[in-house]
Amino acid sequence: MSNTPAPSAPVDSEIPRGNAAGFVKYMKHDLVSGLLVFLIALPLCLGISLASGYPPIAGIFTAIVGAILTTFISNSEMTIKGPAAGLIVIAIGCIQDFGGNGMLNGWDAADLAAYKAALAIGVAAAVLQIGFGLVRAGILGEFFPTSVVHGMLAAIGVIIVAKQIPVALGVSAGGEPLEMLLEIPHYIAEANPAIAAIGLVSILVMFLWPFAGSRVSLLKRIPAPLVVLIIAIPMGMGFDLLHAHSYTLRGHEYQLSEQYLVKMPERMFGMFNDVTFPNFAALAEPKAWKWVTMFFIIGSLESLLSAKAVDLLDPWKRKTNMNRDMVAVGIANLAASLIGGLPMISEIVRSRANIDNGARTRFADMWHGIFLLACVALIPTFLHLIPLAALAAMLVYTGYRLAHPTEFVHIYRIGKEQLAIFVTTIIAVLATDLLIGVAVGILLKMVIHVANGVPLRSLFKTYLEVQEVDENTTMIIARESAVFSNWLPFRNQIEQVGLLQKRNMIIDLSGTKLVDHSVMEKLKEIEADFEQEGLEFELRGLESFLPFSSYAHAARKRGLPTLHRLTLLADPELEDWLLEQMSDLGAERVFAFPCKTAGRSSTVDAGDKASASQTLCIEVLADFATIEKASAFVHQEVIPEHPVLCYTDKVNYVAGPGLTTSL
Repeated sequence: MSNTPAPSAPVDSEIPRGNAAGFVKYMKHDLVSGLLVFLIALPLCLGISLASGYPPIAGIFTAIVGAILTTFISNSEMTIKGPAAGLIVIAIGCIQDFGGNGMLNGWDAADLAAYKAALAIGVAAAVLQIGFGLVRAGILGEFFPTSVVHGMLAAIGVIIVAKQIPVALGVSAGGEPLEMLLEIPHYIAEANPAIAAIGLVSILVMFLWPFAGSRVSLLKRIPAPLVVLIIAIPMGMGFDLLHAHSYTLRGHEYQLSEQYLVKMPERMFGMFNDVTFPNFAALAEPKAWKWVTMFFIIGSLESLLSAKAVDLLDPWKRKTNMNRDMVAVGIANLAASLIGGLPMISEIVRSRANIDNGARTRFADMWHGIFLLACVALIPTFLHLIPLAALAAMLVYTGYRLAHPTEFVHIYRIGKEQLAIFVTTIIAVLATDLLIGVAVGILLKMVIHVANGVPLRSLFKTYLEVQEVDENTTMIIARESAVFSNWLPFRNQIEQVGLLQKRNMIIDLSGTKLVDHSVMEKLKEIEADFEQEGLEFELRGLESFLPFSSYAHAARKRGLPTLHRLTLLADPELEDWLLEQMSDLGAERVFAFPCKTAGRSSTVDAGDKASASQTLCIEVLADFATIEKASAFVHQEVIPEHPVLCYTDKVNYVAGPGLTTSL
């Protein structure tokens, strides 16, 4: 998910809605955005499908069905539905488990049988998704800890990179992800130079084009995948990939042929001949239900998280009904799997592009699907010219973005325990599979919680007390713990009492032993929901908690916080000036009070006992960096001009119920 600020809504504009009136009113904006998103989606749909072990046309089927069906079922205005890189690992694993090899040696009977079995599994998972939405279980996406989800996505990114590098180099390869990573030097040595040239140039374009766009605004509007196709297709034609032939380079003979190009229908409307139906007999095998579970859980989780992220990016802050959206995705997945398509989700990258391109309503998603349908139906022979190495390069870049090194730094800043969970999840996924990896990450988080004092009884059960403060305000007092695993009933109580009854809300966490990072972030999200409804939302009781890091939403454990203190004894006439300066330096806890000095020499040259009683004492409680700045200011600006005494130390403090300053 992106940290880039969301685009601003146009000034003095009404909130666009995807109804009949909105279809006509915003057609220009939605049509243009749909066209631009189509240019991004086309190569990605082909590449994701191939990487998943499905025929390339399957990805197009998915995007078309998803775009058209979900537009009229979901109320999500900005999301683009389609195949996503995050499901590649599950899809190819399913294909291989049923005897396919991902078309490493061309499309054969084993690949077709595995493909039909995967379609049946897709149908079963889609039915579960529909039921999931109908029973209003979309909130279950809130259960999974942030660090575990990010670890899962980073591991998927590593797997995608490992499996697509050989394709970008023109090498046939297979195996486990860790094994393939170790074999990368061997792949480079065995690379087909012509194919590797296409792949490496495409990778360079994918990585360098964003930098070019940041310097030349005109280039920013041109999607990098489109630039890759503009370069890679002529390169493929220059190497004459349409015709089988060999060439010799440095004494080695290499083969080139259509096997390095995307396989597409050979005539207009030939796509309808590629419609493939599921083999439901595969569901009789016990192993099928493992893959049904993985498609259902991981696909639903990714879709819910993406839809939530897109809502945050939406300039008009429209809210998606997650249960309705899950039903829409399930119905579209059911239809796509019945005709030969991949599973789909709400896709974050294309949705972000949709927003950036000025879309107004959900009809932009529909238009992108219509453009895909027209392209694959009318010019399939042109799509056949796309080199597989170019598509692999796009996926290498996608995988790199999922496992970007800055993600490790970001998680570390949240807390060392979050980094441990993140890295453990990655390793577990790479060593086993997605479900086991996610389970290991969740288990480790629970172990850390128990080690930090969370009672076992409160891991899955909330202890809440609801009090009426006044006619407009309710307070919820939490006991024991507020952690990811007991968050769902906690959230439900907040929504039922606050948002549904339109009441202001106070959340008192002082009775808990631990508030974890996931809950801190979700409370911040709920605060935004209350603000949007014109309601007040206040957190209390965190003053006596120790944060695990300086990150604003880090996990917090009950204890006496340690802060740095600067104490300053000065003339009372300096009070207003000093308080203003300390505030400007970022100090939030500044206390001023009169004090007396005693001893042979007065700290402040008061002149007599009466004046000594008027000595001003200022105390600043803050983090180390703020105290350093304040101390430097005192030494450089105050001491040379005024007789003062200044010293710093560390203190542990606890705030009473009347003091509501936060950490």
